[in-house]
Amino acid sequence: MHDDRNENPSAPDSNPRPAPRETADEGLLSARDAETLPFTETDPWRVLRIQSEFVTGFDTLAGLGPAVTIFGSARTPEDEPIYQAAVETARLLAEDGLAIITGGGPGIMEAANRGARLGEGVSVGFAIELPFEEAVNPYLDIALHFRYFFVRKTMFVKYAQAFVIFPGGFGTMDELFEALTLIQTRKIHNFPVILYGSDYWRGLLDWLDTTMAAKANISPGDLGLFIVADSPEEVRDSLAETMILPGR
Repeated sequence: MHDDRNENPSAPDSNPRPAPRETADEGLLSARDAETLPFTETDPWRVLRIQSEFVTGFDTLAGLGPAVTIFGSARTPEDEPIYQAAVETARLLAEDGLAIITGGGPGIMEAANRGARLGEGVSVGFAIELPFEEAVNPYLDIALHFRYFFVRKTMFVKYAQAFVIFPGGFGTMDELFEALTLIQTRKIHNFPVILYGSDYWRGLLDWLDTTMAAKANISPGDLGLFIVADSPEEVRDSLAETMILPGR
């Protein structure tokens, strides 16, 4: 289809996207003068809201039991093989008695929650407020909604005994390297991190070895903080070697 806007940037958009609204994280991180803001938009009030998110999360998930957090791209369509691999991975882990935690959105997150349902496991989603709101996927047994990324990140780690990282973008990289940092600095212990899909991760892994480790910015042993798997069965078997699966 021909699009005149490619030739004339000033042409009106026939289907304009709504302007992004400010998120709670954006408000928290801005440097606006508190004296000009209503009290409910000031930092002391935000502390109370942050506290309430922690309390709600802790209360809701206190009895969750052993769980695995699965990360990956929100942009992966259902007809992609990697989507189906995430479904099958989550199904196998759910059948072995593990709850499945995701970010609650579309793509790989939806696939993992879908697999949790197929495996008759507990399916959990931690949604986050974004400038352009996305609905949670329809495969959740427990859905929590967070305004603040750092509260959500705490929940991902606190209630999971392992991470499985499927191909994704900046958000997935953030979650991967936060997990590796926590393990490297011994903030969490005995925490398996599995990267799914060697073809996708090869370039990054080569760079970590030949550049980051070669420059001594990480120790050679740090490259052993994660493993790579290429099938759902390999993920399950790898976790069975490092943790107790309740369904076995």
